[in-house]
Amino acid sequence: MGGHQFARAPGRLESAVVRDDFDLVQSLLRLPGYGPDPGVEHQVWPIPDGPLDGTQLAGVIRLAEAACAALDQGRRVLVRCFHGYNRSGLVVAHALIRRGRSAEDAVRLIRGRRSPWALHNDLFVEYLRAGLPTARLLEELAE
Repeated sequence: MGGHQFARAPGRLESAVVRDDFDLVQSLLRLPGYGPDPGVEHQVWPIPDGPLDGTQLAGVIRLAEAACAALDQGRRVLVRCFHGYNRSGLVVAHALIRRGRSAEDAVRLIRGRRSPWALHNDLFVEYLRAGLPTARLLEELAE
């Protein structure tokens, strides 16, 4: 789980360019020049860091399923968004839930390992608590 930028030193952002460090890279936004290298599987599903519609939630569910399948095959997976906190956290948390963790445990694990600021988007945490398939159904009914 990561972002397109990181701070090597306080106040100094640097680009996080992915080469061939991973077997599967999932990007929740696409920025030119950030990789991955040709030949590395790259799944892109741009979503906002805000309310998601049913189609966007379905994409998040598919990304989490693909990440789980890749991990089951022993592949190295990176899920990234801009800062590596909310959108990537949503995908990773759903993957953890698919693997048997509760929503609360998944959020706690991500915040403990990535950053206390991870998944600070309360709406995304509510999606996880409700379950993404349920949230998707509710969003599609509201459309």
